[in-house]
Amino acid sequence: MKIFKNSIVSVFSVLVGLALSTSVSMAEDFSAGSNAKEFGLEEEVKSTFSAKVVDMVCEIAGDCSDNCGNGERQLGLVRDADNKLISVLKNGQFSFNGAAEDLLPYCNKKVDVDGLMIGDPEEFNTQFYMVQLIREAGSDKWNKANRWTKKWAERNPEAKGKGPWFRRDPRVKKQVEATGYFGLGKEADIAYAKENQ
Repeated sequence: MKIFKNSIVSVFSVLVGLALSTSVSMAEDFSAGSNAKEFGLEEEVKSTFSAKVVDMVCEIAGDCSDNCGNGERQLGLVRDADNKLISVLKNGQFSFNGAAEDLLPYCNKKVDVDGLMIGDPEEFNTQFYMVQLIREAGSDKWNKANRWTKKWAERNPEAKGKGPWFRRDPRVKKQVEATGYFGLGKEADIAYAKENQ
C-alpha cells in the first residue's frame, strides 16, 4: 500500500510539474514594442506592459498602509493582461538599486512599464522584473527609472564622496562594523584576507 501511495504522489508531482511548465511556456509574450536595454543577464527578456502599482505586503497579506508605505515597503505591479503580481526588484540603474523610489509616485495608479523580465520560469516557475521606463497610463512621456541614487543622496548628505553608494551608506558601514563583510565577524574577514593574498 505504501508503494502505491508513493507512486500516486510521484505521478501527481510529475503532472503538477508538467502543468506548471506548460502554463509558463504558454505565457503571453510581452516583448513586442519594448525599448528596454539588455543588461546581458541570464534569462533576461524584454517586457513592456500595463499594470497597477501596488504595495506587495498589502497585496499579498492585506496589511496596507498609506501611500504604499512611503518608500518603506517593497512595491510591485499587478499586470493588466493576466492579473499577475509582478515582483519588481530592480530599477534601470547599473548599481545595486531597488525600484521602490521609481514606483512610489505611482502608488495605486495604472502605469505602463518597460524593462526586463529576469529568471528562467521553467526552472524556477518565477521571474522578477527590472523596470527601466515608466509612465502613468494615458501619458506619452516615459520617465527613466533612475531616481534611487538621487533620493539616497538626499537622505544621506553625510555620505558624499567617490565610489559606489553602498561603500558610503551609513547602514552598510554600521553592519560591516558589527559583523564584518561576510556577516561572520571581523576575525573571519582577517582569516579570509590572509588565505587569499
